[in-house]
Amino acid sequence: MTVSLWQANNHQPTRDVDFLVVGAGIVGCSAAYFAAQAGRQVVITEMRDLALGASSRNAGMIVVGVDSNYPLPVFREMWALSQRTQDFLLDMARRGNVPFSRSGSIALAETSAEARELEQQARLFDDEGIDCEYVSHDPFDRGWCAALRKPDDALVQPYELAQAVYQQSGAELVANNELYHISQELPDVVTVYTRQFIFKARHVLLCTNAYSVHIDPYFVGKVTPTRGQCLATVPLPNTPLLDNAACHSDHGYFYFRDTFDGRLLIGGGRKTNKILEGSTTDDRTTEAVQRTLEAYLHRHFPDIEAPIERRWAGIMGFSVDGLPLVGTLPDQPRVGFAVGFTGHGLALGAGTAERAVDMLLKGASVGAVDVARLS
Repeated sequence: MTVSLWQANNHQPTRDVDFLVVGAGIVGCSAAYFAAQAGRQVVITEMRDLALGASSRNAGMIVVGVDSNYPLPVFREMWALSQRTQDFLLDMARRGNVPFSRSGSIALAETSAEARELEQQARLFDDEGIDCEYVSHDPFDRGWCAALRKPDDALVQPYELAQAVYQQSGAELVANNELYHISQELPDVVTVYTRQFIFKARHVLLCTNAYSVHIDPYFVGKVTPTRGQCLATVPLPNTPLLDNAACHSDHGYFYFRDTFDGRLLIGGGRKTNKILEGSTTDDRTTEAVQRTLEAYLHRHFPDIEAPIERRWAGIMGFSVDGLPLVGTLPDQPRVGFAVGFTGHGLALGAGTAERAVDMLLKGASVGAVDVARLS
């Protein structure tokens, strides 16, 4: 969002802040939790309100892991980071009485070529001691040709999860407060201009993902705003259809699940509409993608005749190589960031936020998610 001269004239009240998090999604709330655990007084500022962006517009899947095509050391590190994220989020869900189901995930193959890739992934998982099961048939008898199940993954109510993490962080939230400028002109003070306040912060952490490109030009070319869309049916009489598993096919371009109230949710569909869905922060649905999702529904669930009750979109931040980006802004060493989750905020966000907080406060290494790899 932009801020006009009439909305803020640089004479807003000034507030001194110890640790300022920008962005109140699942990553920002996790960062606030870790900063508070490190003894910091934390304020979160957010342009809308708590978790109203992609954090509550996704499919609610906590699936451990990353693309197996990364070099093995990177794969192992990111797998551990993803596992750390899952452990943290499920602990937060238990503490906050958030609905979740740990019934595993299932990757389903649309083609024989994809089936061979899943079989290769299963061999890698076996070599790495990762629990999985590959079958060369469709476990649901709905038109897929193979499946790879991981039993430890989870489904969650993502909006309530972000709320729970925020509540347990103890941070203060300043909502409906658009940011329009950041500068670090003193060694230990960052000035953050927002519509309601001018913050003077000791440390700032940007957890702004897709919207980072609107905050600093440094992110242009590193993070691409990308729209993701979903639809959901009315509650169905005979559920669950998918064993309460987090399911996906076509290399993740489609993803689907049973909801906790008995609906079928399907997301994705942007593969054939990438030009329309990339480089946008407009979170409206589009007819082309919704038609694609409906066609997928009719192809694999022809017995489901229930009407579609809800359609929605959210904006993800895609990094150039699929891994999150952590670092500090050039010439602003007290302005850190944890962005670019490429649709895997629930899988990688909290663990990445923890590393970003440690980097800002202790100078710790962030490993494979270091933005320096792009230099």
